[in-house]
Amino acid sequence: MATSSIAARRAGSRRDYTPADEWLMKLGQGLDRLSKRSLAPLAPAPTTSRYPAERVAEAPLDERERRHAAGLMRVNHAGEVSAQALYRGQALVARDADVRAHLLRAAAEERDHLQWCDARLRELGDGPSKLSPLWYAGSFVIGAAAGLVGDRASLGFVEETERQVVDHLNEHLGQLPRQDRRSRAIVEAMKLDEARHSEEAAEAGAAPMPQPVRRVMHGISRLMKFGAYRV
Repeated sequence: MATSSIAARRAGSRRDYTPADEWLMKLGQGLDRLSKRSLAPLAPAPTTSRYPAERVAEAPLDERERRHAAGLMRVNHAGEVSAQALYRGQALVARDADVRAHLLRAAAEERDHLQWCDARLRELGDGPSKLSPLWYAGSFVIGAAAGLVGDRASLGFVEETERQVVDHLNEHLGQLPRQDRRSRAIVEAMKLDEARHSEEAAEAGAAPMPQPVRRVMHGISRLMKFGAYRV
């Protein structure tokens, strides 16, 4: 009798979650992972894929060069935190199973990038942006909003995001200290993956992003880079 009563109460406590409930739960899970640093391992080097700087010798950097290289890699780390949130937000609302799988595959590769950046920051005696929870939360909402427009628009958002990331990684290659070959190896490897993500999104049927949307995306990216470099 008691067992059946408990089971009945449990059954009565169940509820159907609305899409808004699911978004909030996903966002909470992501922020929890981020707060526990499970998105970036505590080990000095990542284990999910080969570390691009693994066989590159460390070069001496003076304090100004070290701080600058760390600032740039912190920006890259923040970008990968945002990419995790964007893709997960988009995947949550994707209508087509193939599009959802595409987004989650890209997110898995972006996680490798996140780990590479974390490892390099540790080598430089620095750490990720203290604003990472903000980057994650904002990007998750933006990703879900883009996904709600439709799968082709969602893929178009991926294509444009990755195109802009490639541009910003090229800027970093021009700004990193010339002798910092370990950071350069990481940025080069990331750039190849980001360009491929953009091409794959286009091939999957991405809808071109309107110019005003591109400008807004660029503005948000500049704001994130400004904040992550410093904090």
